[in-house]
Amino acid sequence: MMAMISAQAQTDATAPLGRTTFGFRAGVNWQNFNGKDENGNMLSNQLVTRFHGGVNVEIPVAVDFYIQPGLLYATKGSLRKTMQNDQPLHATATIGYVEMPVNLLYKPLLGTGHLIVGFGPYIAYGVWGKARYELAGTTRTEDVKFKNTVETGDRTDVTYFRPLDAGANLIAGYEFSNRISFQLNAQLGMLRVNPTYKMNPGDQSSVKNTGFGISVGYRL
Repeated sequence: MMAMISAQAQTDATAPLGRTTFGFRAGVNWQNFNGKDENGNMLSNQLVTRFHGGVNVEIPVAVDFYIQPGLLYATKGSLRKTMQNDQPLHATATIGYVEMPVNLLYKPLLGTGHLIVGFGPYIAYGVWGKARYELAGTTRTEDVKFKNTVETGDRTDVTYFRPLDAGANLIAGYEFSNRISFQLNAQLGMLRVNPTYKMNPGDQSSVKNTGFGISVGYRL
């Protein structure tokens, strides 16, 4: 057994690394806001369908292991259903982020292609957003403005979010011999994206992005 392990270690040490490749990826994700509302109660929001797309590069660091930094445009958000003045209120948020994930991938040979398993952090910055409110048969749309702290004199006709988001990715998928791949993605936000309201010091809300999705990619 020791001889076999030693031989395998020598083989792995002398095996050629894969090459650096560039790729494209796009897909659909289902997003939500999780956390607590202003009263400290757990949120019970509903998933919304959003999308993502962008480019990445895979850099070999060991046999079957790659570092994959990327740059994506990803939309996120949520649907919240509550009651206001005995009427159902539906509030839907859509936020567009420029996102940079940096994942560690393990891609062993499996059949004629490669298994894909990976994880890593991401950081994202909000660049666009819309909020829609439906109440008593009327619909109101507001722009999203990005601020960490909302002051008393700030505008009241917009919806506020923090611009910065960060968290962790999980990845599982398969890359075929023709360099087309399918991938399952899960994402857990670790930073609160709702701002601090100076006019409401008792606000206990803490809202974070979470989601999962599927995507298709192609490597050059």
